Amino acid sequence: MVGSAIVRRLKAEGCERVVTRTRAEVDLTNQAAVARFFAEEKPEYVFLAAAKAGGILANNTRPAEFIRDNLLIEANVIDAAWRNGVTKLLYLGSSCVYPKFAEQPIREQSLLTGALEPTNEPYAVAKIAGIVMAQSYTRQYGMRAISLLPTNLYGPGDNFDLESSHVLPAMIRKFHEARVSAAPFVTLWGSGTPRREFLHVDDLAGASVFLMRHYEDPAVINVGVGEDVAIAELAEIVRETVGYTGEIRYDRTKPDGTPRKLMDVGKLRGLGWQAKRGLRDGIADTYRWYTARA
Repeated sequence: MVGSAIVRRLKAEGCERVVTRTRAEVDLTNQAAVARFFAEEKPEYVFLAAAKAGGILANNTRPAEFIRDNLLIEANVIDAAWRNGVTKLLYLGSSCVYPKFAEQPIREQSLLTGALEPTNEPYAVAKIAGIVMAQSYTRQYGMRAISLLPTNLYGPGDNFDLESSHVLPAMIRKFHEARVSAAPFVTLWGSGTPRREFLHVDDLAGASVFLMRHYEDPAVINVGVGEDVAIAELAEIVRETVGYTGEIRYDRTKPDGTPRKLMDVGKLRGLGWQAKRGLRDGIADTYRWYTARA
C-alpha cells in the first residue's frame, strides 16, 4: 500500500526514474539478494517502506515473524544503502514505537520513555531498532538518513484479510460482507472506546516526498493529521459509507490495545506540510477501491 502510493507520488511529480522490486523479485530479508540489487541499480534516494505489518490478531499470533522479518529488512537495506553511496534514505517507522501510555498528543520526545503496548511489542521493538540503526549510520558514517513515524494508515492497496489486517480495512470488509449477506449484526473487537488517528496513504506519500526534499534531522518526525476518533465513531462512519443498516456489537473479551494514540504533528506543520484528505472522503475512496476488486 505505502510503496505503491509513494511511486504514484514520485511519478506525479515528474521523477524520471523510479526503481522498484516486488517481494518475489527481491527478498529483502536476504542480505545477498539486497546487496545484489543495490550493486546493480545504484539508487540515489531510497524510500524504505517495506515491512511485515498487521493488526492485533496477526501481532499476537506471529510475534517471531514480526520481529525477525522487520529486523532483517531494515538491517539489510540500510547497510546496503550506505555501502553503495545512496544520497539519502527515508525510513518509515510506526506510531506503535511510542509507549503505551505516552502523553497525548504524542510528541517525538516520547520515544523510549516508557513500556510499549504488549500486543505489538515485537513489531515495535524491530521498528525502534530501524530508527536507531538509521541514526547510528548517520552518526558514525555521515549517512543522510531520516525516520518518519506515520500514524495509522489506510487507503487503496490496503490489506483486507481479516486474519492480518488493521482495524479500518477489517471494518470495511466486515460491513461490506454483512450488507451483501443481510447479516443482522457485525461483531467488532474490544469496547469501541479506544481512540485512533487515521492518515490516508496518499497523504503519507506526499509527506514522504516533501520530507525527503526538506528534512535533514536524524531525529524522528511524526506524520499524521492531528485529530483522532473513537473506534465506535469510526465504525459508524464505515457503516454509513458501506450502507449497512444492521447492529454493531462489541466483543469485550478481545483486547483494545493502546487506549489512545494521537500524534503531535506540530513539527511537521512547522515545516509547511499538513494532510489534505478528510477521514470520510478517504474511507469512501478506499471503499470504492475495495468494491472494485471484491
